[in-house]
Amino acid sequence: MNKISVNLPEYTQVHLQPVLTALPADEANEILTLAKDLKQSWETRQIFRTETEMRVGVLDDGRHPTKAAKYWQAVREQNGMLENLVTLSFDMKRNRLKKDRLLRDLETLTDDLDKAEKEIDLEENAFQYLQMVQTAEDRTREIKTWSKIKQELNDGSFDNLDPNTHQVESLHKRLQNRALTLNEHSDPTEVFNIMGQLQTMERLKEEKVLLAPPQEIKQIK
Repeated sequence: MNKISVNLPEYTQVHLQPVLTALPADEANEILTLAKDLKQSWETRQIFRTETEMRVGVLDDGRHPTKAAKYWQAVREQNGMLENLVTLSFDMKRNRLKKDRLLRDLETLTDDLDKAEKEIDLEENAFQYLQMVQTAEDRTREIKTWSKIKQELNDGSFDNLDPNTHQVESLHKRLQNRALTLNEHSDPTEVFNIMGQLQTMERLKEEKVLLAPPQEIKQIK
């Protein structure tokens, strides 16, 4: 096993040192020459959705044909991302606690093999923490972008207290959009589901079981 001991910058120390000490010397040196490029890839890699993906891939006009529909989907997406960030924060705290325990245990060991294994655990712990930090940063970025999008959409034209109030209009338009995609080659089950929901929506509107949004708009100030 190759043992390369060089004075590495923090990124390379945490990310590449474990690799460099495990690979044969020639392969390790090849990786080391790519350190700058690998650092850039790490720092610029995409983890979660870009703003373009959020606006086009999530809030597309076909599935979310009104501002209200887009707004309430943005609420769902933002809350889901926040819940995951909170869960991640617990993992980050546990990681730091584990690091302290590993360091404490390392000080008590006398066997060289036990020490070496504990040092590997510390290397792994450090890398896992960097992954968590980067993930948390990108979750925060997406959460902030959802807030930006919600503010753009929330123009006072719809109820932002109760998602049910927009759905008579929004869901009807969505079903109409889906129905337009059907043809003689469409799966019978898909046709049944879409047309069944569309007919039900139109019947309930005609019977006034489902009513259009009220004139008075409820808004969070």
